Amino acid sequence: MIKKGDTLVNVRTGQKMTFLETWAETNGTQLKIECVSPVTPEREKSHYHPYQENRFTLTQGQLLFTIDGKEQLASAGDIISIPKNVPHFFYNSGQIDAHYIQQFFPALKIDSLFETFFVLAKDCKLNKSGTPNIFRTALILLNFEKEIRLAAPNWKFLKVFFRVLAPIARLMGYKSFYEQERAHNAVYN
Repeated sequence: MIKKGDTLVNVRTGQKMTFLETWAETNGTQLKIECVSPVTPEREKSHYHPYQENRFTLTQGQLLFTIDGKEQLASAGDIISIPKNVPHFFYNSGQIDAHYIQQFFPALKIDSLFETFFVLAKDCKLNKSGTPNIFRTALILLNFEKEIRLAAPNWKFLKVFFRVLAPIARLMGYKSFYEQERAHNAVYN
């Protein structure tokens, strides 16, 4: 479980997250994370948060956002607010590390989603585009369906498909979330 002050490092991308406020400190009203994203041409998949607003406050560097199909460059001092249900993705297209505060309103379980992906990266369980195999993906996205959904294909179709795969995935030993043991300090800084 993520706690205030924990830092996660994604060994695949170099992204770093330090948790400033978790759902526990805010009674679930928000999650606040200090983030560092290195320069990369890699892009995450377009996604949306069905029940959460996602806000970014840039403090250094820049991030290139694609929000509802429109590109928007954000630099230090800019605040980008993405309403719930709006497809988006972002990456650091600049020349220096981007530093920013990322917030989610309400918190839900999004911190556990980040932890899951960072642990899978550490364990080399993600492909070149940063996603787990289809069986892990099915369990993870069903578990975190209130926090995140892929923008395409349609979620109703994906949910049915994932529900078909889920029992097979469980039989194969996959889980719907992953936590890093604190004794292994590779993900936690």
